[in-house]
Amino acid sequence: MGVLIAVEGLDGAGKRTLIDSVVANLRARGLRAETLAFPRYDRSVHADLAAEALRGAHGDLADSVHGMALMFALDRAAARDDLSKLLADNDIVILDRYVASNAAYSAARLHQSADGEIVHWVGELEFGRFELPVPTLQLLLDVPTEVAAERARLRGELDDSRALDAYERDGGLQRRTGEVYRELAERD
Repeated sequence: MGVLIAVEGLDGAGKRTLIDSVVANLRARGLRAETLAFPRYDRSVHADLAAEALRGAHGDLADSVHGMALMFALDRAAARDDLSKLLADNDIVILDRYVASNAAYSAARLHQSADGEIVHWVGELEFGRFELPVPTLQLLLDVPTEVAAERARLRGELDDSRALDAYERDGGLQRRTGEVYRELAERD
């Protein structure tokens, strides 16, 4: 059974860049390493519905914190078998976002701390009801909000498919999410 590592951080924090480098290094050392990114856009109906909602579709879905959190949780729940197989077949599996992301963004949207009700609800939903594997290690790439926002903006300009969504365009939400991520990191 492989080790499960989740890398968390704001949009534009550099998660994908770091993960790609670490996985290449692990493979060069002879370890079996794989990665999986959440949300699984273009592979999961739940992730795609959430993305569409964040770009203005599906009525008031994006306004519902619990509704959006559920969409992202259902994406991960649908990947549970794939994730289990990756863990069985590899020494290390590194995730680009996982449950802490759902907890941090949801808490930030509700102006709650890491001790808020929504963080508990997300954890119970994903680890309890959906029985997702708990990561052995969680890493937070804690970059300044302004740096992450600029990277996300530039990425969106270079790739139309990665245009900024409602969460990414909301600087206050990104700042609050960073605060909740730091609280979660200090606590756990």
